Amino acid sequence: MAEFKEISPNAPIGAKALNWIDNRFPLSKMFKEHMSEYYAAKSLNIWYVFGVLSLLVLVIQIVTGIFLVMHYKPDAALAFGSVEYIMRDVPWGWLIRYMHSTGASAFFVVVYLHMFRGLMYGSYRKPRELVWIFGCAIFLVLMAEAFMGYLLPWGQMSYWGAQVIVNLFSAIPVIGPDLALLIRGDFVVGDATLNRFFSFHVIAVPLVLLGLVVAHIIALHEVGSLNPDGIEIKAKKDASGKPLDGIAFHPYYTVHDIFAVSVFLFVFSAIVFFAPEMGGYFLEYNNFIPANPFQTPAHIAPVWYFTPFYSLLRAVTAELMYVLMLFVVVAAGLAVVKSRLASVFKAGIVVASVILLAMMWSIDAKFWGVVAMGGGVVILFFLPWLDNSPVKSIRYRPDWHKYLYAIFVIVFLVLGYLGTQAPSPLFNRIAQAGTLFYFGFFLLMPWWSRLGTPKPVPERVTFKAH
Repeated sequence: MAEFKEISPNAPIGAKALNWIDNRFPLSKMFKEHMSEYYAAKSLNIWYVFGVLSLLVLVIQIVTGIFLVMHYKPDAALAFGSVEYIMRDVPWGWLIRYMHSTGASAFFVVVYLHMFRGLMYGSYRKPRELVWIFGCAIFLVLMAEAFMGYLLPWGQMSYWGAQVIVNLFSAIPVIGPDLALLIRGDFVVGDATLNRFFSFHVIAVPLVLLGLVVAHIIALHEVGSLNPDGIEIKAKKDASGKPLDGIAFHPYYTVHDIFAVSVFLFVFSAIVFFAPEMGGYFLEYNNFIPANPFQTPAHIAPVWYFTPFYSLLRAVTAELMYVLMLFVVVAAGLAVVKSRLASVFKAGIVVASVILLAMMWSIDAKFWGVVAMGGGVVILFFLPWLDNSPVKSIRYRPDWHKYLYAIFVIVFLVLGYLGTQAPSPLFNRIAQAGTLFYFGFFLLMPWWSRLGTPKPVPERVTFKAH
């Protein structure tokens, strides 16, 4: 048992209260470890504010969600009316609802930017693999949370979007129909679906999300934040053990983050008050119409933050499967001819390729579309082991790497846009090309990330005061 720290009887009452708490809970110790004595590189730039903005939006979503649950009715006959009641009759209900709906989109905006920063500066590289894995798990759980919340307004797009996405699980061989039935709780999306999605959205998934966020922050503070130069600041310390290129997170980066939070809240408030629907991207116009199982909307599409992966799903057609099968044959052939693996491993590659080709030939393309949609997220988990570049940061990689990353961003945005549009032969071809590039970017990364001569990485971080 730790000894109690004594404090002068003449100390201020605030100091006495803090000492009383510290003797029973490590408040000051935690503040020092994670704030005032947690050292980060002095060169962190604007890209490093999106982590704290993600945390801010999470708080906004939890707080506004609590107030919405007070008036929402998770009943298929009452859900849409309860949302209208919140919007029209509950004092400030419209503001809470618009904060929550705008917060959902804002969450994905800051998370996508946060992940792209990690991609640019190699924040997933050793020793931060677990930080990245926790982050990807947060992204996956966040998608589940958003999808379940998307159903709750019980509008036309909520209903039919959920109908389409849940039915995709029926494409899984053997277990698909039973799995889809389990998710829906009925043979069609209905009251049972609404109730289970409500319980998961309000209780189960947020608990998992909060646990992952805590794990993500703990893992980050254990190894320290990476900087734009990709240099480990802990390698060079002064006589007192403080990193030479580091500064305390508090007060330096707390002020930095407070400014970023202020700018974000200004933009966020402007959207909430002047453009909460954002032209139909944040709140679709069809969702202001009550769900009608007998009237299908002309074009069913998920909300914008799902559309890049929805495009991956739609791009996989029977004709694209032939192209993918050709890629499997070429990849297996190169692995057998070019690699220096033992004969037994080469034989294993051939057998595995034959089995995969048989599955691709016999199983419907709809299933492989679901695999592509899920694989587009799951492949991110393996990024620490796909990148073989000798340097971490994009700053010191060959210049053509920057162009490749830029093309990747453009392709991702194009896939997102195509996911919002009705299918057409031209759009399908573009989506198929984008799908091949998306997966090729990651699957070929072990090869292309080694190409080119990197620039010399400095021993100390490059920093200019501002």
